[in-house]
Amino acid sequence: MTTINIRIEDETKAQAAKTFAKLGLDMSSAVKIFLNQVVHEKGLPFIPTINPTALRDRWDAQVKEAFMEQGYSTAKDLHEVLLKR
Repeated sequence: MTTINIRIEDETKAQAAKTFAKLGLDMSSAVKIFLNQVVHEKGLPFIPTINPTALRDRWDAQVKEAFMEQGYSTAKDLHEVLLKR
């Protein structure tokens, strides 16, 4: 094991800790998840952008791909399967 020290603004750290707590994570666990995803993805596990249109387009493409992988042609088809579980 090793230790990582980073400098971050107090407010950013506090807001991140609050968000992680809502997810049931502490700061250390969240950073570990992030770093493991970096290794798995061989890069950042997200594409940095502040463009909401680009984010929505990427999300829509991922949802469409997920539907097609499972054979769902509509959200209604998926919804019906989920309700049966």
